Amino acid sequence: MSRCSILEELWEVIGDRATNPSDESYVSRVLTHRKGADKALEKVGEECTEFLLAAKNPSYERTVSETADLFFHILIALKALDVELDDVFKELESRRR
Repeated sequence: MSRCSILEELWEVIGDRATNPSDESYVSRVLTHRKGADKALEKVGEECTEFLLAAKNPSYERTVSETADLFFHILIALKALDVELDDVFKELESRRR
């Protein structure tokens, strides 16, 4: 599996949870929370703080884990904000020199 394809696979799962919410799904609970997109944004803030603390301490394993959590929650926030992952990829590509 390519590095990019795991993000695309997660994006598809998040999209499925948005379309077919389930009480058992963490993603569904965040996306359908009464706070709306603010809940997803709060989670990004929490995960960003945890990433920064792990990076400053420094703990390689913890930094890797918190980075994964941050990526995951950014994807959830993008879905909550109706931002397409493909548009983010295009923006990154446009910055490549």
